[in-house]
Amino acid sequence: AGENFEQTPLRRTFKSKVLARYPENVEWNPFDQDAVGMLCMPKGLAFKTQADSREPQFHSFIITREDGSRTFGFSLTFFEEVTSKQICSAMQTLYHMHNAEYDILHTPATNDKESCSSTGDCNGTSVSKLQRFNSYDISRDTLYVSKCICLITPMSFMKACKKVLEQLHQAVTSPQPPPLPLESYIYNILYEVPLPPAGRSLKFSGVYGPIICQRPSTSELPLFDFPVKEVFELLGVENVVQLFTCALLEFQILLYSQ
Repeated sequence: AGENFEQTPLRRTFKSKVLARYPENVEWNPFDQDAVGMLCMPKGLAFKTQADSREPQFHSFIITREDGSRTFGFSLTFFEEVTSKQICSAMQTLYHMHNAEYDILHTPATNDKESCSSTGDCNGTSVSKLQRFNSYDISRDTLYVSKCICLITPMSFMKACKKVLEQLHQAVTSPQPPPLPLESYIYNILYEVPLPPAGRSLKFSGVYGPIICQRPSTSELPLFDFPVKEVFELLGVENVVQLFTCALLEFQILLYSQ
């Protein structure tokens, strides 16, 4: 992805693409493949080994069109084992290239003993070099790659969408198959679960349990289904108060984050 090639291959990111979408076309909600792909995986595909943490991560996003209309996206990113020997071999090759380039760039100008690290000897057996060469070994390590499942909705039912995605992921990774075929649950969510009327709540069946979403009435505050606690945890009380003050004073507010 055009990053610094001094990064090891497992620390680089690679271009992602949309593998499938259902339904293929919705007249009132056209699918923007580039936007969805970029927002689901802002940093692209990531590779890891069994030594890395691979806990699923959930995040949400908004697609705003030129006419001001919005659709809401909710994505769950997880890691799957790479079964393609070709991809594993390519990763091994990338590491060989990276290590060779690293040696060229970091070879000492002299062969004096002073240039040898205290952590090893002059035969290239330093700890750092061993760690560098052993960061991915196709014969020993298991390679994993990130994958994402996403729901695009007309309203921001964050908690319900998170539960749907987590239960779908659980069904895929569970050793026991779900009660019904996975396609049945996806069809039910897309075609049979209606948008709840204003001021009403809706309960529908997920793969492993019921899921509830509630829509406020026209006399209530707009739908805000996000945990406010996280805002305070991320920003702190003082910053939240400052943001609230800026909003009341109608200042322009820009939040920048990695």
